[in-house]
Amino acid sequence: MKLADLAQHLGAALRGDPSTAITGVASIETAGPGDLTFVANPKYSALARTTKASAVLVEPDFAEISAATLRIVNPYLAFARSIEIFYQPPVYPPGIHPTAVISPSAKIGANAHIGAYVVIGDNVTIGDNAVILPHAVIYSHVQAGHHLFLHAHAVVRENCRLGDHVILQNGAVVGADGFGFARRSDGSWYKILQSGPAVLEDSVEIQANACIDRASIGETHIGPGVKVDNLVQVGHGSTVGANTLLCAQVGLAGSTTIGKGVILAGQVGVAGHCTVGDGAIATAQSGIPGDVEPGKVVSGYPAIDNRQWLRVVALVNRLPELLRGIRSASKP
Repeated sequence: MKLADLAQHLGAALRGDPSTAITGVASIETAGPGDLTFVANPKYSALARTTKASAVLVEPDFAEISAATLRIVNPYLAFARSIEIFYQPPVYPPGIHPTAVISPSAKIGANAHIGAYVVIGDNVTIGDNAVILPHAVIYSHVQAGHHLFLHAHAVVRENCRLGDHVILQNGAVVGADGFGFARRSDGSWYKILQSGPAVLEDSVEIQANACIDRASIGETHIGPGVKVDNLVQVGHGSTVGANTLLCAQVGLAGSTTIGKGVILAGQVGVAGHCTVGDGAIATAQSGIPGDVEPGKVVSGYPAIDNRQWLRVVALVNRLPELLRGIRSASKP
């Protein structure tokens, strides 16, 4: 593809030879002639001056470099769109594999691709253009919208509801039993029936081996546009607001409420019955034992304001030095 055509497709301002041929995309460290790369993080700005890429996606006010530049407000998003030009994912034509087991009462929309050993239970309803890959299992009474995409070994449990354009990556489980047990007088545990479904609204993606538990009563609710990373646990009866990101190994205890546009970085844990407000951010490995105000950035355990946490960490690193000073000052 000519660089001029790529710039027009992305809506970017071109500075460089419009006839340059772009044949692929690559990271800024590994890119070579013919590749398009990008700079969205200032710490990689220096690499833009030495990259061998033929063109670099940058912000409009980025400094001039020897490589051609495509200038656009959101270079990371533009790079994501560029990948779609040069890499075409597999196409799954409509059809049902002969080994699939589908209940006669299930209703499946037009143009569905259903792979080998898929199991679809009683009274399931699925919209048009579904792709359900081998060994995926859909329990009874599930309702799913259009453009459902289930990768191999994904599971959707009974009575769960999924909107349009929902993606479940390999091994994702929606609607497994919540972790609910009541203690008997003899110290043993009585299992609490998990009667409520998990509900995923439109454009939700659940990545590999993540679990969205069903609720004991009510429902577990995942809002539109939420993205859930690998190995995330969403506890029973929790609510996650629109366009929130739950990064790898995040854990939400039961009845947690997460607002809209929240980012919980890797290994963040949130205690049960807590509320994290809209737009809040928790940095990696934070532990949240209480409510977090909207827009707040928190870190550490127990999670505190990020700026205060950074000061605390800096002080901890100086403790040996400060201790030596105290000991010296206390000598007679």
